[in-house]
Amino acid sequence: MLTGKKIVLGVSGGIAAYKAAALTSKLVQAGAEVKVIMTPSAKNFVAPTTFQALSRNPVYTDTFDEQDPSQIQHIDVADWADLFLLAPATANLIGKLANGLADDMLSTTLLATEAPVYIAPAMNVHMYSHPAVLKNMHQLDQWGFRFIEPGEGYLACGYVGKGRLEEPLTIVEVLEKEMDKQQLLKGKKVLISAGPTREKIDPVRYFTNPSTGKMGYALARQAKALGAEVTLVSGPVNLATPAGVTRIDVTTAEEMHEQMLTHFPDQDLVIKSAAVADYRPRITYDHKMKKSPGDYVVEMERTRDILAELGERKEHQYLIGFAAETQEVERYGREKLDKKNLDGIVVNNVADEGAGFGHDTNASLWMTKSGQVEAFPLMSKDELAEGILRRAAKEMSGDVV
Repeated sequence: MLTGKKIVLGVSGGIAAYKAAALTSKLVQAGAEVKVIMTPSAKNFVAPTTFQALSRNPVYTDTFDEQDPSQIQHIDVADWADLFLLAPATANLIGKLANGLADDMLSTTLLATEAPVYIAPAMNVHMYSHPAVLKNMHQLDQWGFRFIEPGEGYLACGYVGKGRLEEPLTIVEVLEKEMDKQQLLKGKKVLISAGPTREKIDPVRYFTNPSTGKMGYALARQAKALGAEVTLVSGPVNLATPAGVTRIDVTTAEEMHEQMLTHFPDQDLVIKSAAVADYRPRITYDHKMKKSPGDYVVEMERTRDILAELGERKEHQYLIGFAAETQEVERYGREKLDKKNLDGIVVNNVADEGAGFGHDTNASLWMTKSGQVEAFPLMSKDELAEGILRRAAKEMSGDVV
């Protein structure tokens, strides 16, 4: 799966840089074309000529050493790459990338590339568990960067623990699996709604719900990782846009209705995971309402049922809905699946610990029009998202078990 792939290997300054030489050789043997960028510190461990000999390409070490005057070096390399691999990725490099810093050839090129980036960390066990490093890795994960976890064992510092760069052959195997995964939804257009909506009473008050958008954003990340062209219609959330995903921000149920129906016709897969308000205030005010004695009653009116309309308009699209329930999960899920003409539905029992709104994990029941029923145990929302998308892709291709 790496044959013909253009890979930029970023090597930063740690003792594990010596493994990057073997990794370069393995990537070339797998059929990839490899260009290496070294940080200044990396040159203290391995000479650039080593990587030049193994990759059969020039090695980049200095942003200002323009090898071709007709091109801007770091932009040209950034555009050339099919994927970026950082191995070893030190705490310093991870921190710079997570905070948008660019002070050398590698970090500058990383900010300029639109290729998927895979990060293989390598550092002391205590550095790897430091709150600052964990925060930076979490930020990169939220942006859609992929991590190749370090192994456990004897480290150069003398400690034994997690932080050792994964073995070159294993890294190559991971990349091959990732390239294979990208074929699953390649060429498909995927539309996803995520997050809550807000229905205004006056300029300072509104009705909403506890949705954080984490599930929808996980679906968008994983759909992109599987090769799809992804459009994300998002209610107001505090989440970063996944890399390579087109995001459309909305606030109200009516705005989400408009955007979903606008983009629906040319999509292949549509997933409505947003928690859209069922009701909104019948009357709204342009100025803040002042407190007054006694109770205040808000008359509510129904919002339009986006999922039902999509089900009615569905032609070639594979349509998935979400349902949040607290009891009789399978019965209510089946009723919604049939009533709204869905192809699949993900039913969350939000009463279960660790599932539903606000959590990084979820446990769900997957049901399809074709009769499949599968329970997903408690897992990360990204794992669940990939599981849902894989099953939907199989059904879309006609490969129904």
